[in-house]
Amino acid sequence: MTTLPDRPNTAVLVVDVQNGVVSDAYRRDSVVAAVEGLVDRARTEQVPVVWVQHNDDELVAGGTAWRIVAELSPKDGEPVVQKHHGDSFEATDLEDVLARLGVGRVVVAGAATDFCIRATLHGALVRGYDTTLVGDAHTTVDHSAHGAPSPDLVVAHTNFYWSHQTAPGRVAETVPAAEVKLG
Repeated sequence: MTTLPDRPNTAVLVVDVQNGVVSDAYRRDSVVAAVEGLVDRARTEQVPVVWVQHNDDELVAGGTAWRIVAELSPKDGEPVVQKHHGDSFEATDLEDVLARLGVGRVVVAGAATDFCIRATLHGALVRGYDTTLVGDAHTTVDHSAHGAPSPDLVVAHTNFYWSHQTAPGRVAETVPAAEVKLG
């Protein structure tokens, strides 16, 4: 139902599952395992997997904190998009990558829920993509010292919030990893 013409395909978008982003994240191991399972399924079903890595003063390209976690790794030929902003589309080549792959629907997983995941979901939806948030495959760290809710509530609220988003001609949904339809 995407508003992007001639783009019937789906891609799994793995956002910022990097050492420096998820090392202390809520349910880190189960979230990484859910992402890994989703990536494996996508590869088996020949659905493109697109990786996103954040770069900034704390996540310096090439450094240990910047690297994707050891449990996951892009395969040769899988696009890796470098970004400097929360929205994975902003000032990157992600739209060009997805256009080349004929993608009109993105399945989003990764970190951090309250920053890059939300920004990327909104960025995708406003650009015409159908969006699926993988409800058990995103996480964040505890920012409650800064007035934010605890990570479990951030994740729960984001799942609820995204399942109620609407836009003309587009779909927004939240689905557990085991129930995500890739094809």
